[in-house]
Amino acid sequence: MFMGEYQHSIDDKGRLTIPAKFRESLGADFLITRGLDNCLFVYPMEEWKALEGKLKALPFTRADARAFTRFFFSGATECELDKQGRVNIPAALRQHARLEKDCVVIGVSSRVEIWSRALWEDYATDSAESFSEIAEKIDFDL
Repeated sequence: MFMGEYQHSIDDKGRLTIPAKFRESLGADFLITRGLDNCLFVYPMEEWKALEGKLKALPFTRADARAFTRFFFSGATECELDKQGRVNIPAALRQHARLEKDCVVIGVSSRVEIWSRALWEDYATDSAESFSEIAEKIDFDL
């Protein structure tokens, strides 16, 4: 399970250090793809395969299902960590998530998300203001 929030910087070559607490659970090979809300989703291969099965089950006759799977799969790339625990994020994915220098890496249960620090701060501020309302809407007991 992934959880926590970590501040990191992306270097000029597009490399980002993955927090040490996440490395073992991600494994040697993992996958990065475009995420929602202008972030990147990072999945261990086992999680990706489970998700892939669910996405394959979507009805290809529905335009929204085709659009979502195209968006999700076309941005996906297999990655591995270098000896320093860094991952090289492809330019197209960096552009999608607006990653330039300061980044935030967060754990979200079965996946890791990579955010531009500015986008994350905006998102977190907006979400914090409506956290109670969101909890009520999803009818979730804590």
